[in-house]
Amino acid sequence: MKVGVADTTFARINMGKIAIDELKRHASVGIERYTVPGIKDLPVACKKLIEEKHCDIVIALGMPGGKEKDRVCAHEASMGLISVQLMTNHHIIEVFVHEDEAEDDNELAWLAEKRSREHAENTIKLVLYPRELEKLAGSGQRQGFSDAGPARG
Repeated sequence: MKVGVADTTFARINMGKIAIDELKRHASVGIERYTVPGIKDLPVACKKLIEEKHCDIVIALGMPGGKEKDRVCAHEASMGLISVQLMTNHHIIEVFVHEDEAEDDNELAWLAEKRSREHAENTIKLVLYPRELEKLAGSGQRQGFSDAGPARG
C-alpha cells in the first residue's frame, strides 16, 4: 500500500512531516510526498499522487489564514478535493487547520500537530483497518480539540 501526503509551503507548521512521522508509527507503507505552494494547489497534487504515483489514499494538509478570503480559498480547495475523490474513486483525507482556530502561535502549533497526527492515524485505519473506524461510528470524534461525544436523546 502507498499513502500520498500533499502539503503546502503556505502552512506555518510542517504538517506533512508530522503526518509522515505518524504514518510510519502505525504501519509499514510506502509514502509519496508532494508539496505545493497553497491550499488551492492541493487538488491537482492529490490527483497526481493517485494517478501518477499510484497512491491508494492521500492525506491533504493545509493551513488557511484567518481572513474571510482565506475561508473562501479553503472552501474552493475543499470542493476541488471532493471532485478529485469522485474522479479517481480514492479517498483524500482533508486536514485543514485555520489560523483563527487558535489563540496564539503555541496553540496553533499544538493543534496542527495533533490534527495532523490524528488524521494520519485515520488514514491508516480507513485503508487497512476499516472496522476500527466502524467501532467509532456515532461517537462524536474530533481531530485536534476534544471529542464532542455522542448526543444523548
